Amino acid sequence: MAVVAAIGASSYLNLDQGKTSPGGRDGGLAKLLSSNSAATRLGSEGAMSKTTRATLALTRLGVKFALHTYDYDPDADRIGLQAAEALGIEPRRMLKTLMAEVDGRPVCVVVPSDREVSMKKLAAVFAGKAANMMRPADAERLTGYHVGGISPFAQKKRVAVAIDAAALNEATVYLNGGQRGLQIELDPNDAVKTLDAIVQALTVE
Repeated sequence: MAVVAAIGASSYLNLDQGKTSPGGRDGGLAKLLSSNSAATRLGSEGAMSKTTRATLALTRLGVKFALHTYDYDPDADRIGLQAAEALGIEPRRMLKTLMAEVDGRPVCVVVPSDREVSMKKLAAVFAGKAANMMRPADAERLTGYHVGGISPFAQKKRVAVAIDAAALNEATVYLNGGQRGLQIELDPNDAVKTLDAIVQALTVE
């Protein structure tokens, strides 16, 4: 099921377009995207809420997006591929959000659901020596989201973000909406600008 949220013209609050350091971001934007004030919740009848920190942040920034819901399968071997199949889209358009560490520093990595992250490339992108995936419990604590519902938008703690370059070849892509079974569809260029993300090849060949 899709819910269109065409929220005005795209607006990015004079985002810093530098891609080498997260330190130059607009202070208001960082505060907004890191806000933890609007927690994801279920309605009184158990229906999925369409309002999460991620959707609130995008709406307030004026980013155009559409919401899609599907039946989340916690037992799926690969959650991103299960989401792509459930929504009937190509796996390359379904981007998975992963939390990792580069030389001990937390980072967020966004890649197509049918590809695997190259730890060597990831470390190089952030000028580090070694990269590894973050433990699920640490990822939940850092982002404020549950595993399976981690969105790159409006994480509890703002961290540097890298998006695989292949995503920009698509007209629209899907990213987690901050809740299991909820996906945000938007222009990948809007995602890059909103997240102030580094764009590089990040996956295993």
